Amino acid sequence: MVRIFQVDAFTNQLFGGNPAAVVLLDAWLDDKILQAVAAENNLAETAFIVPLDAGYELRWFTPSSEVALCGHATLASAHVLVKHLCVKSEQINFITRQSGTLTIVKAPDSKLSMSFPQIAVQESTDKELVARAIGATPRTLLAGYYAEDEFDYVAVLDSSAEVASIESDKTAFESLKSRGVIVTSLSESSERDFVSRYFAPNYGIDEDPVTGSAHCLLAPYWGGLLNKDEMIAHQISARGGVLECRLLGDRTILTGSCVDYLQGEIVVS
Repeated sequence: MVRIFQVDAFTNQLFGGNPAAVVLLDAWLDDKILQAVAAENNLAETAFIVPLDAGYELRWFTPSSEVALCGHATLASAHVLVKHLCVKSEQINFITRQSGTLTIVKAPDSKLSMSFPQIAVQESTDKELVARAIGATPRTLLAGYYAEDEFDYVAVLDSSAEVASIESDKTAFESLKSRGVIVTSLSESSERDFVSRYFAPNYGIDEDPVTGSAHCLLAPYWGGLLNKDEMIAHQISARGGVLECRLLGDRTILTGSCVDYLQGEIVVS
């Protein structure tokens, strides 16, 4: 038996934010078992944690594949360690296979702050392909790489209303080689700097409620345009979520809250 938790990340309200499963292991199981567990959970991400001498090794799986970087499941993993395993250290180090070491520290109001890489974006010429997938023509189309063969498009639109109205076409997504498409615009709210939504049906995620990794691209992009190092981001999915973003050197600091949904055991070995 292994312990499993389901946590709503980037929210302080149950049934808000982005749900992630967190599975605690003593040692790695076969990858086929990890993928089967993630498919059975049928959440955007399932995180698997194995303790190391200097921290924890962390991997993330969607229902269909392993990914190079995931924000909300990392936040959920740190939450589980702090709240349920009673980790006293002010800093948690997650060692990942493709994104280096991710450092999480405790923040005020029971929040957690994650140090993620900043990911540069470049202009893309695939505007017609992306327009068919999201049903709107981007003002600007960019692409940012999490790993050599794993990237997201960033489709910049003119307003948050246009972002909110997007209806993606799963069939059109099949022609895209990206992990997914981030749709974004400036926010008209005085309490938010920018908004976004995230679609990745090729990875088994029609729409991700709140996507931490996407903000490794979004925060540097909007920070450069707004001349800001600190921003509040709002992912305007049906569940919704808020991320506090700070640019520090070559890192993106993402801060948020988590709420427990369930805990139990998986009969797997």
